Amino acid sequence: MATAFVLAGGGSLGAIEVGMLAALTEADVRPDFMVGTSVGAANAAWFALHPSDVDSLVSLWVSLRRTDVFPLRPVQGLLGLLGFRDHLVPQSSLRRLLERSLGSIDLTGTVIPVHVGATDVLSGAEVLLSKGNAVDSVLASTAIPAVFPPLLLDGRYLMDGGAVNNNPVSHAVELGADRVWVLPTGYACALTSPPRSAIGVALQALTLLVNHRLALDVERYRDHVDLRVVPTLCPLRVSPGDFGRAQELIDAAFVSTRDWLAAGCLPGPVHPACGTTRPDS
Repeated sequence: MATAFVLAGGGSLGAIEVGMLAALTEADVRPDFMVGTSVGAANAAWFALHPSDVDSLVSLWVSLRRTDVFPLRPVQGLLGLLGFRDHLVPQSSLRRLLERSLGSIDLTGTVIPVHVGATDVLSGAEVLLSKGNAVDSVLASTAIPAVFPPLLLDGRYLMDGGAVNNNPVSHAVELGADRVWVLPTGYACALTSPPRSAIGVALQALTLLVNHRLALDVERYRDHVDLRVVPTLCPLRVSPGDFGRAQELIDAAFVSTRDWLAAGCLPGPVHPACGTTRPDS
């Protein structure tokens, strides 16, 4: 039986996936391959490269600051708003971060096979990247429309895979998975006020949109594969643009996932209390 981990996008809420990965690893739940989109692509590529070292991924997330991903560039942002550029934020800082964490590895050179979802800007088609430079592939997958520039890769302009398929369950099934563990980031479901930044508002809207797609995919594939959706955190009062609370999110997701697994969600017959077939279980 082939087991896949599917990791969703969600900006800074990607820290939640790290807590989930730590709990799954502790319970000795291991994937045969991984599929990730947007920040989930970054987490998937890192974990596929270092599957026995989740602690280092935790440290990386805890050290992150918003400017490591979304640096303020007022002039470039203004040019983007005026229509002279196709983005508000350059990808240079994110590229440096990925180069430090992933190195020059090819997607085919990881310990666990990994696949990265992106979107073709011109056709709107889903694109699954399974080979090529890992940094370029993740940059394409994380190119949030209007925020980051599309990436020209192998003759195609690519942007955030979350634009069409943020929880790429369909790709995992097409790649032959019999058991799919979905690691969603969820969305900030209990904010008391809107995010303060334009990027934060855009990310909040995107996470709300893609959560509905996950619900549809669960209904579509629940009778075809052993589909287990790790419960995300709710109430969640952290904006997807807030990178200052990673440790809090990781710890909460670890405890939540560990308890969920202990309730009967480990591989094997599904306990009724597990609630694995609903993204909001």
